[in-house]
Amino acid sequence: MAGAITHGRTPAAEGRQSGPLIVTEDVELLDDLLRLCAAAGARPEVHHGVPERGGGWETAELVLVGDDAAHRLRGAGRRRGVVLVGRDQDDPGIWQRAVEIGADHVLMLPDGERWLVDRIADVAEGVGAPALTVGVLGGRGGAGASTLACALAVTSARRGRRTLLIDADPLGGGLDVLLGGETAEGLRWPAFAASRGRVGGSALEESLPELHALRVLSWDRGDTVVIPPPAVRAVLAAARRRGGAVVVDLPRRIDEGTAEALAQLDVGVLVVPAELRAVASARRVASVAGMVLRDLRVAVRGPYAPGLDDGEVARLLGLPLVGEVPAEFARPDGSVPPGGAARGPLARFCTAFWERMPAAGGYV
Repeated sequence: MAGAITHGRTPAAEGRQSGPLIVTEDVELLDDLLRLCAAAGARPEVHHGVPERGGGWETAELVLVGDDAAHRLRGAGRRRGVVLVGRDQDDPGIWQRAVEIGADHVLMLPDGERWLVDRIADVAEGVGAPALTVGVLGGRGGAGASTLACALAVTSARRGRRTLLIDADPLGGGLDVLLGGETAEGLRWPAFAASRGRVGGSALEESLPELHALRVLSWDRGDTVVIPPPAVRAVLAAARRRGGAVVVDLPRRIDEGTAEALAQLDVGVLVVPAELRAVASARRVASVAGMVLRDLRVAVRGPYAPGLDDGEVARLLGLPLVGEVPAEFARPDGSVPPGGAARGPLARFCTAFWERMPAAGGYV
């Protein structure tokens, strides 16, 4: 159990330690807190009371105070990021002690372990603004969603933004192939199938193939075609924590794993060829995806059937129009990926798309 007393968080400042400060003399509690720090990949600083000046009280982003040590912190300088940790669920006095030391949260073990691991890991990773996360899905088969997803990612990376491209369509043939990186070293989706809880953002990024200045999570050539929803949730959350931009190529089939991905998107782009059957199919896809995703827009691909233009397709679907996706032929070997020609029509379309999006964190 975790309870909030105040809200807010002090931004990480230069010179702060990457792990929390622990203040306790309770040996069993200390063992638990050290175990949780290890699970979060953080190295804490441990004291029995308020450290002397320069000992971490002012500089640590997160301070974990055992309930046994609360009385020793009375009179210490007030600061944000203090969590009072206890075990007795029935002790009402812990809230008074939390107020006396200026704690932001009260947390009870073992119920609050997952929350605390996430909070410690945020400190260890130096989490900032989450990534702007864009999903692309086709209104019908062969609509060109994978091509647009690759082009958006390539264009984002070319602008100097940390970019991760996630292939969430196990039957799509593999985005690493489309980018010419089928044999590139790095992990694929099956390696994350057993992931639960929290996945480290830095570890995820460093483990993936790097192609055209971006990181790519795709599929291997094995038989795995289903990733459990908890793994999808953990991987997408880790990708978002790294900041920059995340582009997700989604399947038209909306299963539980796809729903997990949709729930973490900021914007969805539905790619629809300008023909009546495609519009009818896209309406069904939009109906299901829209149950999870609030901001769904349509990008139209020509050639146009008689009586249709991009505005009419958007009107029939009842979705905001991104624009017309221009045709562009990429080299089969992936040496020039979709959107790879900086002055090509597809790259210009993607550049205009990113310029209309809110600013994302994680520029490098």
